[in-house]
Amino acid sequence: MSSDWDVIIVGAGPAGAAAALGALKVRSDARVLLLDRSDFPRDKTCGDGIAPHAVDILTALGADDPTRGFAPVHRLHLVGPQGSQVARTMKRPAKVVPRETFDLRLVASAVSAGAELRRHAVRAIDVRSDRVVVDAEFAGRAVVGADGVNGVVRRALGLAPNPPRAMAIAMRAYTETPDGAEHEQYMVMSGTGWPAYAWSFPIGDGTSNVGYGMVLEGDAPSRGELDDELHRLLPRLGTLRGARAHRLPLSTWRPRQPDGRVVLAGDAASLVNPFTGEGIFYAVLSGAIAGSAALYGEHAGKAARMAVHRRLSGHLRGTGVVARLGARPSVVDAGIRAAGENQAVFDDLVEQGLGSGPLTVRSLAATGRALTDWRRRGSRGVRGRLGRRADEEIR
Repeated sequence: MSSDWDVIIVGAGPAGAAAALGALKVRSDARVLLLDRSDFPRDKTCGDGIAPHAVDILTALGADDPTRGFAPVHRLHLVGPQGSQVARTMKRPAKVVPRETFDLRLVASAVSAGAELRRHAVRAIDVRSDRVVVDAEFAGRAVVGADGVNGVVRRALGLAPNPPRAMAIAMRAYTETPDGAEHEQYMVMSGTGWPAYAWSFPIGDGTSNVGYGMVLEGDAPSRGELDDELHRLLPRLGTLRGARAHRLPLSTWRPRQPDGRVVLAGDAASLVNPFTGEGIFYAVLSGAIAGSAALYGEHAGKAARMAVHRRLSGHLRGTGVVARLGARPSVVDAGIRAAGENQAVFDDLVEQGLGSGPLTVRSLAATGRALTDWRRRGSRGVRGRLGRRADEEIR
């Protein structure tokens, strides 16, 4: 058996690499082992949108900026399920970085900081009183599970899978960026299969990451059904390349982090925004927390649970409320109209959808007023005024 490690991390994606950086930020001499079943670079199904909030965390951990060289995208354009829309400039631009590049750069930062990366497909976790043994080959004082919702580490803890409506599925592909769409992230929400939306995010090199995602209630749709919905909502799409589908564990159902030597991060902890599908910010934040908490050994689980609660509990309660309210398409359209009328409400929406911003009284009140106005004036008149362009694009 390999000599004892301070921290063993299963999965070297954004959550795992951030965990390595988090541990080494606290103790530069910590012995940190990163295990992943794949060699890098490797592709991952994702929208590729990287919010500045995630980069802030990585910079604080000492990582090289994994988004360097990619063009900033300043505008966000949202189309609601009933046709309302808003297109505004974000306070801070996002970037679109293919995961093949983003993950490679991030794991390289972890290795540069002192972590050891090995290709190894983990099959078994044995939690003992004084250590955790991985595949009877590696032993560590604590283990970070960053290997996904169906990964070995979460299963070893006996945690149940996410139930219906707390799991989503998304299909991602690449295509040529449509004319005039080089400088904004575009999301159009479905009016028929709600909650669901399609997206088009420009990378900056003439190609865009495009996709379609939806919350699962029963059997997963076929690849053909996902493709049909994507083309219905984004009819100007060119030829698709690299189409792949992936399931997302939404944060509306999160397993309680147990005490002990095993800590969960990212998808393994069901940390995906239930309304936007954003997961990279949660991955690097929870990974950083998990890595530093793992240094507490037998108290790692408790330390991580307390830190996540301090950092995210209010935000996650807010996203849960938004997810419940967002089950009604009329409420979503009202929120979009409110954001179109008030830059501050738009900024609130972005902060909650891409970072850890709270659900504000301001945005709730503005959405309530917009919904009341809609009902008083009749949906036909408001739709005609605000949704004309959206109708043309959808049809």
